[in-house]
Amino acid sequence: MNKNIIYILGLGLATSCLPSSKTAETQSEITRIQPKYVTDSVNYDSDDPAIWIHPSDPAQSLILGTDKGDDGQGGVFVFDLQGNEIADRRISNIDRPNNVDIAYGFQLDSTQQTDIAVFSERGKEQIRVFSLPDMNPIDGGGLPVFEDSENRLVMGVALYKRADDSIFAIVSRKGENAPTEGYLYQYLLYAENGTVKSQLVRKFGKFSGGDGEIEAIAVDAEAGYIYYSDELYGIRKYYADPNKGNEELALFGLENFTEDREGISIYPTGEKSGYILISDQQNRRFHVYPREGSSSNPHQHNLITVLPMQVVESDGSEVSPVAFNADFPKGIFVAMSDNRTFEIYDWRDLEQAIQDSTESQELTQN
Repeated sequence: MNKNIIYILGLGLATSCLPSSKTAETQSEITRIQPKYVTDSVNYDSDDPAIWIHPSDPAQSLILGTDKGDDGQGGVFVFDLQGNEIADRRISNIDRPNNVDIAYGFQLDSTQQTDIAVFSERGKEQIRVFSLPDMNPIDGGGLPVFEDSENRLVMGVALYKRADDSIFAIVSRKGENAPTEGYLYQYLLYAENGTVKSQLVRKFGKFSGGDGEIEAIAVDAEAGYIYYSDELYGIRKYYADPNKGNEELALFGLENFTEDREGISIYPTGEKSGYILISDQQNRRFHVYPREGSSSNPHQHNLITVLPMQVVESDGSEVSPVAFNADFPKGIFVAMSDNRTFEIYDWRDLEQAIQDSTESQELTQN
């Protein structure tokens, strides 16, 4: 870790020092956590990453990132762990892809399982499903979404694999004419004759309305929860299993964001413990919350600290605790940056900042 990095420490300090959207912040005022690698540039507009973990050699894992080009000029880029594009894996001719997520062990037929990448194709009002790691389409050209709605401009997507191995896609959309109840749709993904199909299983999720929208979604499959960013209001939490109902379990992150709440990443440190990281998009920071909630309430997610990052206008992020290689022995954090790249961070740098913050708060309290 770079010992010259300065972090905002302590909840009180993080709260009081957050500049408003009208406050100019210069590099001399704060030194940000730096990425270990930055990916090759995409062609148009980087938006959201995902990490595919190689089953036998984590060092050969892949980073996927969407390139949000219009009129069929977009795509999904594939990078190695040093950010080098693997050009022959790129998915091209996609009409404005937004978010991407990955699930493992999808039952494609009676004898074959495959890992899958699912991403939204806003320009065609559908989601796409490709096999991993070969990046081949297995969806018959796409799965339509929000078919009963006047607003079908899909943006966010996250995957949930239930204990019975059922895999679901949860999707969100642009905010125009969006409902304040039932904003998100959840689809069961299944296969017929080697092609992925979808079935709507529920509509759920509150939306504050106004000028905002919902794009970022994250699933904590082990704990059984869905989190999403009601971007101008707060972070909402629901059960991931549609059979458990549509009760809102938590609403947090209501304050201290400059403007948009965006990418959500969940780093586990135990069966139910760890961190939830939320992008404060316009302020180049990530807010960190306890995955396990408080000691008395698993749905009470109080701010731990705020991490200043090098990344600019981050709209999407992903994290994994896997020991990938010597560069990333405790995992990788990947965040989209508004310069057509994705930044790849050593989790140890973020972990150290969080630990420093916790120690600072304990000293202040004592």
